[in-house]
Amino acid sequence: MKQPLAYVHPEANIADNVVIEPFVSIDKDVIIGEGTRIGSSVTIMPGVRIGKNCRIFPGAVIGAAPQDLKFKGEYTTVEIGDNTTIREFVTINRGTIAKGKTVVGNNCLLMAYVHVAHDCVVGNDVILVNNVQLAGEVVIDDYAILGGMTAVHQFVHVGSHVMVSGGSLVRKDIPPFIKAGREPLSYVGINSIGLRRRNFNNEKIREVQEIYRYIYQKGLNISQAVEIIEAEMPASTERDEVLLFIKDSKRGIIRGYLPD
Repeated sequence: MKQPLAYVHPEANIADNVVIEPFVSIDKDVIIGEGTRIGSSVTIMPGVRIGKNCRIFPGAVIGAAPQDLKFKGEYTTVEIGDNTTIREFVTINRGTIAKGKTVVGNNCLLMAYVHVAHDCVVGNDVILVNNVQLAGEVVIDDYAILGGMTAVHQFVHVGSHVMVSGGSLVRKDIPPFIKAGREPLSYVGINSIGLRRRNFNNEKIREVQEIYRYIYQKGLNISQAVEIIEAEMPASTERDEVLLFIKDSKRGIIRGYLPD
């Protein structure tokens, strides 16, 4: 259902039961899945793909050109999954030649004034609280929660099930399953409450705790901790996810808390 005061380009592909409120602008080469609602004054530019049952609130701008000097007008996209909510004045830029697309997954919540820059990959079930700012080529894994006013440096990787304190400056990678806070940003424990909510049992939570004791609490450097974890702890999905994250880290992981 399109309001008469909305503009939809004839080459846009809009499912029949999408609701489009007044003053919306939808350009060509846009795909919007069934059940999605587009709030008033939303701007959707070429190359955007939006899944089913999403809610996009007034003032959001999706698919604008990247704010990146290496962008030369190449064809790139924004891809948004199903059941994702994008609140007021969120901005999501298209990709560049680096990755070709910016991705936001399923079941995400991007609160007001969030910015997702070019070539970011935001996983499923992610919450970005008000005013979170993601620089280019940031990766946020599934179930991560970033508190309000958090700024994430380009190329940073935030692991799954991570909780980041509001107002944080994220300059290093944050490995899975942990909480990060203080300034400079540091390890402050595992995200045990979040893990329980996602049906991790006590045995798994204790395993994750033991992994991070080696990494952050036993006076070892990261290489030593990884070597001991591999040698002494049995292989598991969680252990291997942490080890692979650390080995693949380009910027290095956040440090442990150093008291004054």
